[in-house]
Amino acid sequence: MSAIPNKTIFLADDDADDCMLFEDALREVSTSTELTTANDGVELIHLMENNVPPPPDVIFLDLNMPRKNGFECLEQIRSTKAWEMIPVVIFSTTGQEEMVRKVHEQGANYFIRKPGSFPKLKQAIKQILDIDWTKHSWKPVADNFYYQY
Repeated sequence: MSAIPNKTIFLADDDADDCMLFEDALREVSTSTELTTANDGVELIHLMENNVPPPPDVIFLDLNMPRKNGFECLEQIRSTKAWEMIPVVIFSTTGQEEMVRKVHEQGANYFIRKPGSFPKLKQAIKQILDIDWTKHSWKPVADNFYYQY
């Protein structure tokens, strides 16, 4: 089993299958990580308002969601004092350069295009969980921002 320390992750994604795959992959990477899921941006913000503090160690945020999309959530997270330093990883099927640039400018920490295979999904999750966010560059340069597996 992995030596990844206990972490708390919030995942906002309206695709139930993607959420189940993410959870399965996470369990194989780290059994001690707690996952809280939201089906859309409104639910994510509600979770944030009712559960922070303590903040999650990282938020995985889909862009295309009903009611409140990932761009709107990211903007609200970055403009809320209690949440502004929480690492946010955009986790989306899109890889459009314009969207990647926009969320980088909005203050997301990474952009990961949803991997097309379960092993690559595990690799992506492990990569993010392995980051020590207290020592990591808060806003990576654009060249180190986008990961496609």
